[in-house]
Order: sequence, then structure tokens, then C-alpha cells
Amino acid sequence: MAEKSELWLKLIQVVANIEAELGRTLQEQHGVGLSDYRALQILSRSPDSELRMQELASYLRLNQSSVSRMVERLERHGLTIRDLCPDDKRGVYTVLTDKGRSRLESAQPDYEAALTAALKEHGCEELLSTKFGTAETK
Repeated sequence: MAEKSELWLKLIQVVANIEAELGRTLQEQHGVGLSDYRALQILSRSPDSELRMQELASYLRLNQSSVSRMVERLERHGLTIRDLCPDDKRGVYTVLTDKGRSRLESAQPDYEAALTAALKEHGCEELLSTKFGTAETK
């Protein structure tokens, strides 16, 4: 049982290290944090590039307060805007702007390159390639 705990702890540490490396790359090269990038990514894949704040919070596994601060930061940079729900004036949507989509598209190759390098550095590349179908499994 202790072996599983040790492996789990190691996995958590590897994920934390990879997340830190991704965040550093995105911040240095594109001026967005990792959560910001993920929010832009989720919004870009959503119908009409918009989500209710609580849906975005759920996708990101963040609390409402953290998402509100993040969306405020994204708005200050012109990457998203807030919009009221037409059916329920209490509902607030976060909407990806053209500038936000452009920032996401420019950051994506650097994110992918940093992710590939970090996975390789931490010995995860082969594990993920077999799990997600980029290598043949039998």
C-alpha cells in the first residue's frame, strides 16, 4: 500500500513541475498564466465562444471567486468580455474576443512545445503516447 502512496506522490510532483514549466513559458512569452490559457482554450471550444461563469469555473476546477478575478484580468487585457444572459439577467457569460482568440492561437505552438519537452524531461512521453493512441498498442 505504501508503494501506491509513493507513486501517487511522485505523479503529483511531476504534474506540478510540468504545470510550473508550462505556466512560466506562457507568462514569459505571451503574458498569460496557465489558468488564463486554459480558460481561453475552453472558451474557444464552446458554442459561440462563450460560457456562463459557473460553467467556466467547473471546467477549470476553480472556485467562483478565483474565476471572477481571472475573468476580470482577461477583460482588462481585452481577451474576453462579460455579457448578460438574455433569459436570466442574473446570469453572466464570459465571451472570447478576437484578441483573445489571436492570443490563444499565438500561444498554442509554444504551449505544445513546452508540454512535449516537459513530458519528455519527466519521462512521461511514452506513457501518454501509448495511452492516447499516438503509438501502437496491442
